[in-house]
Amino acid sequence: MDIESMTTEYKSEYTDDIKKTVIAFANTKGGNIYIGIADDGRVLGIDNPDETILKAGNSIRDSIKPDITMHVQYETKQIADKNIVIIYVEKGSSAPYYLSIKGIRPEGVFVRQGASTVPASDSHIIKMIKDNASDDFETTKSIIQDLTFIESEKYFKERKVEFKEEQKRSLGIINSDGFYTNLGLLFSDQCIHSIKLAIFQGINKLTFRDRKEFSGSILKQIDDVFKYIDFFNRTRSEFSGLDRIDTLDYPVEAVREALLNAVTHRDYSYSSSTLISLFDDRIEFVSLGGLPKGITYNDMLLGISVLRNSHVADIFYRLHLIEAYGTGIQKIMESYDTFCSKPKIEVSDNAFKITLLNTNYKHDFTVKENTVTLNEQKVLDYLNNKYHSTRKEIEDSAGLSQATTIRTLGDLIGKGLIVRQGEGKSTTYRKRF
Repeated sequence: MDIESMTTEYKSEYTDDIKKTVIAFANTKGGNIYIGIADDGRVLGIDNPDETILKAGNSIRDSIKPDITMHVQYETKQIADKNIVIIYVEKGSSAPYYLSIKGIRPEGVFVRQGASTVPASDSHIIKMIKDNASDDFETTKSIIQDLTFIESEKYFKERKVEFKEEQKRSLGIINSDGFYTNLGLLFSDQCIHSIKLAIFQGINKLTFRDRKEFSGSILKQIDDVFKYIDFFNRTRSEFSGLDRIDTLDYPVEAVREALLNAVTHRDYSYSSSTLISLFDDRIEFVSLGGLPKGITYNDMLLGISVLRNSHVADIFYRLHLIEAYGTGIQKIMESYDTFCSKPKIEVSDNAFKITLLNTNYKHDFTVKENTVTLNEQKVLDYLNNKYHSTRKEIEDSAGLSQATTIRTLGDLIGKGLIVRQGEGKSTTYRKRF
């Protein structure tokens, strides 16, 4: 017989430790276990091959997770008139495989190193999970399985939404094998993703006034962050005749939607934190991950939405945190309808940034010569001879697409060159007096 190797293991008799070798083969390159052969290759044989196959099959079926039975076959052979049992193990498709009583830890996960079966390191386990993960981050099995949901349970209870074992399974927090998913990790008290918020003096990042990191369940994070920002969202009061008019620095709806957008749509395969920066003149929300595949910047402005984290969005919808999918950006823009300052959205391959301008800050909207784009100049030339016009009229006259017209109008409003009037179908635009 050949000597033992990475894919060959000899056992003089059946022992319960054989299941560790099965796990190691399934987690590495596959291999064969020969029962009835000594370590040095001598054929010893066994007296009860059928009973041995039965014991091995029951142990492998009951002790190893995920189910590996489809990757294991058994055979009895005679060598030199002696019976041996061969267990054929294929490389599994759902690694890491592990002992169910030990879990996804080094003491439960095994791999082959040369001719030996050894516990897998933490880094090796993580690599196996990543290598075998599906494209859907939310449904992938969480690396951390010791999870609690104290804050989420409180949140669900306050909103009179059930959050028991059955609901955790239907929501996708627990998968079909009974393990917590990455979705579960996000809503757990042990969530490894956080939000970092910094308060700066002035309009740059030279001087910190305060900084804070928010952790725990993403439900707790959004609640804590919103309350923290609200503390700094000051009110300016003015009088028009006998009427007092109070204006917040930032529309509450815009802050809420920008925060929910940052948490709902960020790419959680990155480990870095979501960043929020509060300046005298603006708030910046920066989340990891650009636009989802198949969506362009213009699509987003038109309200087209593809959910990167559909399960997170579904839970937020059930909790009435969001009313409908894909309306967040539109709500942010509409909350600034009555202001000259407008939100700004920037997208890169790996990041998404929403900037909300402080409506009470004296922004300088003076536009220097040659800073108007060609499309903006087309719109301004048309509006020179009009008291006010609809978006469709401007679009047709300037020969621009709908998306380009929407973006151009938004940029002109942000520069203080035109004003938006009315709502819905009655919306019109005119040059600023």
